[in-house]
Amino acid sequence: MNREEINNLFETCEQAVTEQFKKADKIKEINQEKVLKAFQKNKIGAEHFFTVSGYGHDDIGREAIDKVFADTFHTEKAIVRNHFVSGTHTLACALFGNLRFGDTLVSVAGKPYDTMEEVIGTRGDKRASLIGHGINYIEVPLKNDYELDLDKIAQTLNNKTNMILIQRSRGYSLRKSICIEEIKEVIKIAKKANPNCICFVDNCYGEFVEALEPTDVGADLIAGSLIKNPGGGIVEAGGYIAGKKYFVEQSAMRLTAPGIGSKGGAMLNQSRLILQGFFMAPSVVSEALKGAILAAKIFEAVGFISTPKFNEHRTDIIQTITFGEKQPLLDFCKALQFNSPIESYLTPIPDEVPGYDDNLIMAGGSFIEGSTIELSADGPVRPPYAAYMQGGLNYAHVKIALKGVINEIFNQEFKNDCQLHR
Repeated sequence: MNREEINNLFETCEQAVTEQFKKADKIKEINQEKVLKAFQKNKIGAEHFFTVSGYGHDDIGREAIDKVFADTFHTEKAIVRNHFVSGTHTLACALFGNLRFGDTLVSVAGKPYDTMEEVIGTRGDKRASLIGHGINYIEVPLKNDYELDLDKIAQTLNNKTNMILIQRSRGYSLRKSICIEEIKEVIKIAKKANPNCICFVDNCYGEFVEALEPTDVGADLIAGSLIKNPGGGIVEAGGYIAGKKYFVEQSAMRLTAPGIGSKGGAMLNQSRLILQGFFMAPSVVSEALKGAILAAKIFEAVGFISTPKFNEHRTDIIQTITFGEKQPLLDFCKALQFNSPIESYLTPIPDEVPGYDDNLIMAGGSFIEGSTIELSADGPVRPPYAAYMQGGLNYAHVKIALKGVINEIFNQEFKNDCQLHR
């Protein structure tokens, strides 16, 4: 496929996704207005950019950030900290902070993301896990290994279910991501079974993709990472937890200590970046979403299995391309890395990553290490050998990178080596 053929392919595919782009723009405007109103309500000013040291007492910037997140997500309280090392860390704090010995946690969407297995205790040393702390754990299998089984969820949950975990994004699986409307239905089932059940949503990769968030449809608690969607591509580290005041504060006490909770923690000159990144987030997420939509159409046009389809309803920024064999996955990541702004000269190779059982291949020349709101692709080196592409600070870069990937694929023996799943 020569340059002209590639350009014609992209022009045709862009024309085909016009309506999806219009929908993404509309959602962006709705979310941008929500964020702006939260800034206005809390009278954010230059004084909130300053930092304090030591214990971090009386940090008005930190307090303002918490309120901006809480108001945007329509919750009673939020804790936003650069001290969270990852999305998994935020989830662990929420789980350990709100579950007690003998309580029951139910994952309603089957097996959770790889890094959560050690947190829960289904893999690795159980002593430090939830199971090791006396928490009962149940998984509700997916229907056809693909989507929520609402009937099975209703049969499983009861008045002894203390918390449900809803992982909004698919993680390293090929299951359907869970949209806001489906989250609403699951929460109804949980509250009917036990009105006191804590409905907790792993919101990673989902913020600002839809016009509503899980807390708008009844979720008691959500959590996510600042180097994903809500950081706008400029926040250097951290995460957030938002929801009912009591549950958020209990989570905060796992991050710091009982008695300190959300009242301590020096922000180390990160307040301005967190506020600015959050303000930019709706637009950045929209750019990434458009890139994922185009990628879906492009890969479908050239014969690959790619999910979700370009015209499917979306609730996260992840686009999956399934190769069926190891080498095409490695070649795809190599091509994406070459078309990255940072470390384009490197070749990604599979390696061990803390929290994962399988070796991972990761491509993404990002300005912030591990940032997945920046254009990247990764995946476990195991069947079905799928690449999980996400992010993109601007649509133009995603488009350029995709052209580079297609050029690499069709100017090698790549397409002949790949077992295409049709």
